[in-house]
Amino acid sequence: MTDELDSKKLACIIARTLDDKLGKDITILNISNVSSLADYFVIVTGDSTPQVKALMDNTKDRIKELFSRTPMRMENDAKNRWNLLDYGDVVVHILHKEEREMYAIEKFWSNAFSIPEEEWKNISEEYKQY
Repeated sequence: MTDELDSKKLACIIARTLDDKLGKDITILNISNVSSLADYFVIVTGDSTPQVKALMDNTKDRIKELFSRTPMRMENDAKNRWNLLDYGDVVVHILHKEEREMYAIEKFWSNAFSIPEEEWKNISEEYKQY
């Protein structure tokens, strides 16, 4: 855990954290070639409104615990069905299934490259909780 934390590794560790807490359909998009908003989006689906909130809270706590990093910005809709954690270089979208289907972030960012699950799991292996 002593090597430098770049944005790709952070995105992979966030994906693993979400996976450890049973987030579904985790996608990491490298948007650095198509946008200056961030380097990566991490997108995950929660099965219920409480799970969406729990995924956000757990991710925020875990990244603070591991790297003393807190989000620059956090947002959620009024019904807590779409939460966002903005770490500057990595933006995490935690959505309820219906919102994920409706907003189709992956389709909107179709020019971005996706990191395969096997790759992000390998990169974040030393950070798995179980």
